[in-house]
Amino acid sequence: MTADKGEGAQAFRWEDLPREQVRPGVSRAGFRGNQAMMVMNWLEPGMEVRPHSHPEEQLVMVVKGRMRFYIGDETVDVEEGGLVRIPPNVVHCGEVLGDETVLNLDVFSPLRQDYLHLVTYQKSTFEPD
Repeated sequence: MTADKGEGAQAFRWEDLPREQVRPGVSRAGFRGNQAMMVMNWLEPGMEVRPHSHPEEQLVMVVKGRMRFYIGDETVDVEEGGLVRIPPNVVHCGEVLGDETVLNLDVFSPLRQDYLHLVTYQKSTFEPD
């Protein structure tokens, strides 16, 4: 049985995926489905914080470490295992709390078009031959 494009099962490990160095102290890797994208971020203490917004909804899980999120007019501290929702088009950013590297998993829906370069290794699954 052959799956249609975008329907096939795929399994990877974050450690094995291509990682983009965004700026000093920030790197990331991506994984996508048809309608959503996951991005694992490795965030170092002292990294530059850059407020931004985007039209996609963002769900965040702090996998390791502690972070402070600035979301619109709100500030939220999140520890390992904590979850945060960032609504579309709201200015936000996050900073590392403490002295350990933070692993921060973001889920975006719909797909972030500006992050598709992170998932080119999946291109054959989602684009027609």
